[in-house]
Amino acid sequence: MSLSSEVNPPEAAELSARPSGVAKVRDVPGKPQSPWFIPLFLVAWFGANLVALTSSGVSVPLLLNEMVPESKNQVLAVIVGIGGVVVMLVTPLAGRLSDRSMSRWGIRRPFILGGSIIGSIGIMVIATAANPVMIGVGWAVAQIGFGAAAACIQALFADQIPTYIRARVSALFGISSSLALIVGSFLIGSLPAGPIWWFGVPVLIGLLATVGLVLVLRDIVRTERPAPLDLRGLLSSYWVNPIKFPDFAWAWWCRLLVTMSIVPIATFMLNYLIDELKVPSDQAATTVGTVLTVYSVAALLTTMISAWLSDRTGRRKVFIWTSVLLTAIGLSVAIAAHDIPQFLIGIAIAGMAQGAFISVDVALMTEVLPGKAEAGKDLGVVALSYLLAQVLVPVISVPLLAIGGGASNYRALFIAAVVMAVLGALCVLPIKKVR
Repeated sequence: MSLSSEVNPPEAAELSARPSGVAKVRDVPGKPQSPWFIPLFLVAWFGANLVALTSSGVSVPLLLNEMVPESKNQVLAVIVGIGGVVVMLVTPLAGRLSDRSMSRWGIRRPFILGGSIIGSIGIMVIATAANPVMIGVGWAVAQIGFGAAAACIQALFADQIPTYIRARVSALFGISSSLALIVGSFLIGSLPAGPIWWFGVPVLIGLLATVGLVLVLRDIVRTERPAPLDLRGLLSSYWVNPIKFPDFAWAWWCRLLVTMSIVPIATFMLNYLIDELKVPSDQAATTVGTVLTVYSVAALLTTMISAWLSDRTGRRKVFIWTSVLLTAIGLSVAIAAHDIPQFLIGIAIAGMAQGAFISVDVALMTEVLPGKAEAGKDLGVVALSYLLAQVLVPVISVPLLAIGGGASNYRALFIAAVVMAVLGALCVLPIKKVR
């Protein structure tokens, strides 16, 4: 692959006093970036998540509580599931197309900005929706846009972030996601009532954050036109051979199962607080913000420490499987809770666990990629492990919630989440390429 920014020759290997002897080398193809790149990279991810996560986790559930209170869980599951299918189709394809882009503006920037604009249009369709069908249409459009933007933002890890700092940047990446939902929850709770405010203000913030990254990014520019993409090549956008690349496959399954253990809690948290812990509807958004604050503060206690230790030692697996098992413990405590304080204890344990997980998971996934030439495509396949969870969770949620004859058996759903977390921990053990 011929690019206008040549692969930088490794700097003299500066071995620190690390037990593993990890070298400080610039082992990425992208140009050296300005000091503003990483801060604005994180701000852009924060902005994208402020829009997407606040909409799915707070604003859409609030809207459905007003629009269809008797069937809110089932409708929410369908909308999330449809959006998950759409974004699964879009994300790997956007990564593959950006890898091959001949734009003079770079291979990632057009997709990041264009995707954010399309996603924002979809969110505003939801804001003006008069029925659940239009909410579903708006969410599908939003997932097309934000799926493309997210794929190309995450591809910057392989393009621009050297391996020796990747876990720490990954940790900050995860923190920005958590902060986005916290800020969004409190923001929605403080804004005037009404969907235009609930959706419009996050969209404005998200677009400004995206523009900041696009302006500062010294993107890779392709100078040699790639071979035409045939149907087989197009379909390969969604596939990495698990026989040829078993480490990638095991890491992928780990990510899928761990995500499936968290998505049910995030998706149904607002309704769970209202139905099971008897939080008044007009206080639900603020209470979600409180829960997420506890989760994120707990995550902060472990995120940067785990990232620093992982980068220093060069070890990834031990941080992954121990954090996932601790996630299962935290979810178990939350399941048994009968009031908000007990629920917060379980969420704090899960937060500490996920803090360690997110600090290392992205680093591990980028280190088991088949290669760097198609990092956008391969990271799109990585994203499928997260996106597929958003499809599967709604599918399995409806029958689990219906156990016992009702539509709100949250306990059965959360027990299934614990089982998936444990299975995710086991999947990381066979990985050989990464310690």
